[in-house]
Amino acid sequence: MAARRGSPSERGQLDLFRALPGDFAPRDAQDLMAYPFFSLAKSRRIAPIDFAAGNVTIRVEAVPDHGMATIWDADILIWAASQIVEARDAGLRTSRLMAATPYEILRFIGRGTSKRDYQRLRAALDRLQSTTVSTTIRQLVEGRRHRFSWINEWKERSGRDGRPDGIELIVPDWFYQAVLDDALVLTIDPAYFDLTGGLERWLYRIVRKHGGRQKAGWRFDFRHLHQKSGSLSPFKRFSFELRDIIRRQPLPGYTLFLEVEIGGRVLLAFEPAPSCGKPVNAVVPSGTRRDVPSGTGVTCYAEPKPGLTHRGHTQNRALNLESNKESNIEGRAGDVEKFIRDTARSLRISAKKGALQPESARKPAADPGNELRFDDPNTSPLPVDLPGGDR
Repeated sequence: MAARRGSPSERGQLDLFRALPGDFAPRDAQDLMAYPFFSLAKSRRIAPIDFAAGNVTIRVEAVPDHGMATIWDADILIWAASQIVEARDAGLRTSRLMAATPYEILRFIGRGTSKRDYQRLRAALDRLQSTTVSTTIRQLVEGRRHRFSWINEWKERSGRDGRPDGIELIVPDWFYQAVLDDALVLTIDPAYFDLTGGLERWLYRIVRKHGGRQKAGWRFDFRHLHQKSGSLSPFKRFSFELRDIIRRQPLPGYTLFLEVEIGGRVLLAFEPAPSCGKPVNAVVPSGTRRDVPSGTGVTCYAEPKPGLTHRGHTQNRALNLESNKESNIEGRAGDVEKFIRDTARSLRISAKKGALQPESARKPAADPGNELRFDDPNTSPLPVDLPGGDR
């Protein structure tokens, strides 16, 4: 009886894609930017992430030995997405099986190349491989889930002399298909890799995904952002850290604002930052960059003054209703309607109380012919300023 052949391994079914040399724009997958897939803490996280909004559900689970993949580990996925898009645009064949040297990956994501950096890269690969994700995003059948790890497997390559010759890794099909779809990938600022805080990095990805290049920017309320972050921090601490980020303005390419609606809800607003001018070559003090912006009224490198808002805004901007339907527009619209209903109810109650008062307790109107009666059905309601509108 013939021996039964084992099924070929996934590695054996894939062509090897060798990483491209050179510097090019980093790209990120929009799904990874918009939803909570990674831990924002540098300390080990074991508690799972559970997120549900509309028809989107996400569960991220970690193992105690390695902990959950962090937002810094996600830099490796940004490198992978950038390689795949660059090769595809150049007409080259891509694959989920990718090979590169640790040096190439570390340099692309703005890390050092010391022995400690190599060790951290290996630890990041372990976390990406051991973290599992279950989600309904991009599933053709409603309610069906796709389960995967951020890296199916990875290994260190060795040359003929036995010395390390690089690494090989296999990205999951869920991620690979999103990257091949040009509509699901965005270019990000290389300065993103310089952001040191987990919340800063997550916030930049949210802002870049939802705000994009829209001149009117976008806005989220603080509690909605807290839910989308998947953070274990209490809301009070999360809110404090958001306010500190607004004060420091660390996000490249965007300006952040704090807005407060009539009902007291606090919003984070953001819009693309203005250009700092054209670079010119000039004699500058030592220790500064060679290219210095010119034609700017105020230096682009000065730390912004602390405050609730910047650039002299005195009112909330109008709602942006043209795009990003998955944000918190519907929730805010419901709150606006509730605010109007509550206001109308309060006016009716006040009018009824005034009608029940004795005649002697009522104040005589200055002009009885022009008296405004709240219980008159022909009387127009008082104007109400909608949250986010002109005041």
